[in-house]
Amino acid sequence: MSGLRVHQAGPSCTVQDLGRPGYLDRGLSQGGAADRLALAEGAALLGQDAGLAALEIAGFGGVFEAECDMRIALTGAPMAAEIDGTRVAWNASHALYAGQRLGLGAVRAGSYGYLHLGGGIDAPQVLGARAVHLAAGLGQAVAAGDLLPVGRDRGGETGLHIEVEDRFAGGTLRVVEGFQTPLFSPEVRARFAATGFTRGARANRMGAAVECPGEGFAAEEQLGILSEIIVPGDIQMTGDGRPFVLLPECQTTGGYPRIGTVIPCDLPRVAQAPAGAPLRFAFVSREEALAAEARHAAHLAGLRRAPRPLVRHPGDIPDLLGYQLISGAISAHHDHHDDHGDNA
Repeated sequence: MSGLRVHQAGPSCTVQDLGRPGYLDRGLSQGGAADRLALAEGAALLGQDAGLAALEIAGFGGVFEAECDMRIALTGAPMAAEIDGTRVAWNASHALYAGQRLGLGAVRAGSYGYLHLGGGIDAPQVLGARAVHLAAGLGQAVAAGDLLPVGRDRGGETGLHIEVEDRFAGGTLRVVEGFQTPLFSPEVRARFAATGFTRGARANRMGAAVECPGEGFAAEEQLGILSEIIVPGDIQMTGDGRPFVLLPECQTTGGYPRIGTVIPCDLPRVAQAPAGAPLRFAFVSREEALAAEARHAAHLAGLRRAPRPLVRHPGDIPDLLGYQLISGAISAHHDHHDDHGDNA
């Protein structure tokens, strides 16, 4: 078995794919990548299926060595990246040859970066997925000495780049109302929508705390709410009325009141928001939410055509002199008109 050897890894590197749908009734949330759009972007760069597993990297990357020739792509929160000491571009695909080392530093923006392998990470499947679900005890974080087995790569070019939307600094999150939204008075809902929040310091793959000055957002008779099914995107109000946005590894039931649900296509913006990033919540109708999801689906469908050849800085090309940089040169001492005769 061959693949990518881990020499050093940050504290929260896990193998992730699209997760495990269909187990909610058994107490297991879907899990999967915190930023699914990053999975699709990496798949587009490598010309493969977005369901293949990749390495999700929270905060800090590590050092990885190729034990065979492979293709890689880097997406999600941008990080300092280099191959054998030479910096390489983010949101791009690269060739990584046997014996070469890939170094990934701290995130420069956002929270989660992704390392994709051509053919995906061929880790064992559990309940139909390769995604690590730490909250449920399925799998574990990547550690030094581990081998990330590479799947069969159908092949393709590298040196491609993809333009991505800036979803790494917070922003506005569209919210739809749910069954519990009427538990919050119209005044509380209006104040919630008018408030500027920041992403709190407490966050993981289960959810992210959201902070604001002033009083919280309490629901009426919230202490009598029965535990109900919850899903990623739900905005729970904790006991002090502070919002907490649920993410892929959230629990499956809860008794905190929920003022609404962030629509799925905006969840990457929540997950990628670093601590202190500004966030706002905007209530939208179900029709508006469905239209936004349709546009997002169309965007995903068009990603295959999005990659373009990577324009590299000359200083990043160690074998620059090996390239044919000019062609069709002519002599400064030769009059090319003599070659055509004087027939004019």
